[in-house]
Amino acid sequence: MTSLPDTPAPARPRKIIHIDMDAFYASVEQRDRPELRGLPVAVGGSRERGVVAAASYEARKFGVRSAMPSVTARRKCPELIFVPPRFDVYKAVSQQIRACFAEHTPLIEPLSLDEAYLDVTENLQGIASATEIAERIRARIRQETGLTASAGVSYNKFLAKLASDHRKPDGLFVITPRMGPGFVEALPVGRFHGVGPATSTRMNRLGIHTGLDLRAQSMAFLQQHFGKAGPYYYWISRGIDDRPVRPDRIRKSIGAETTFAIDLTALEAADAALQPLIDKVWRYCEATGIRGRTVTLKVKYADFSQATRSRTGLTLITARGEIAQVSRALLEPLFPPPRGVRLLGVTLSTLNSEEPAEAGAQLTLLV
Repeated sequence: MTSLPDTPAPARPRKIIHIDMDAFYASVEQRDRPELRGLPVAVGGSRERGVVAAASYEARKFGVRSAMPSVTARRKCPELIFVPPRFDVYKAVSQQIRACFAEHTPLIEPLSLDEAYLDVTENLQGIASATEIAERIRARIRQETGLTASAGVSYNKFLAKLASDHRKPDGLFVITPRMGPGFVEALPVGRFHGVGPATSTRMNRLGIHTGLDLRAQSMAFLQQHFGKAGPYYYWISRGIDDRPVRPDRIRKSIGAETTFAIDLTALEAADAALQPLIDKVWRYCEATGIRGRTVTLKVKYADFSQATRSRTGLTLITARGEIAQVSRALLEPLFPPPRGVRLLGVTLSTLNSEEPAEAGAQLTLLV
């Protein structure tokens, strides 16, 4: 009988809550502008090269999603109402939400302005039930902000996030230790946090469509096909995720990247593909007040080889256009490429902030 690879286990089962605000930016706009309620709303630019930052649930019914080009969103929903983002307002509301979390635990790991993990194994109010804590937090958020939040409760971060997605919007779902492995095996791999569209497609080509299919693969097979991510996929397919909630990580960089369905070979196509990534990074900068001095371009080719190029300025970058200008300057010498480009990424670092980040030193925004 073959033994399983070792993985550290927590001394006792954790109680983890994942809170995710419902259509956060769009919901704030509908809250503050009653005439928008019940209508399809997109936060972001309506210009030709604009990108949707957030979509209301009314807009999502038409297939409008965040990170979607504005022209595509308008094609899907001709009656879509675009409103400019107000990141100062979103940040202020986010601080109100964070205060609701802090009433129960100091172990808060923010993923973005509208999403966080909480470890309530030991909590400030001595409440034994994590489900009760999640209900109290959701009620408190509604009372303080007038907005709804969805919550997932489980014994690890991976399952808590799956649970919060399960009954959106304005829902709560609990995945117990007994439920965990069975819940995972029935889900499509594309629903797993950490498995993006490109990885999902690769898994499907390998005959991996569900959690059960993923669990049937050996560690060696997953490492062969997915490299360093292989062990993560191996364990989450079994409902195992021992990452702790980390409130004290120092953010070193903010990045966005995307993988293309068809490899890029032309400079102009690559530059156009970079623009939504730059938009995403800059939106986060605007929302948090974070600025940086170093721009790094990441290029991954069709054979999975990779090139990175960086440039550091003497002063902080203060405008989106500066990131775009530097990114273009870093991109041009790499074209024509030796082979097709399957992934592009842009990262801002040498930051002026030491705010807590998601577990790991970099906050990566996958498009």
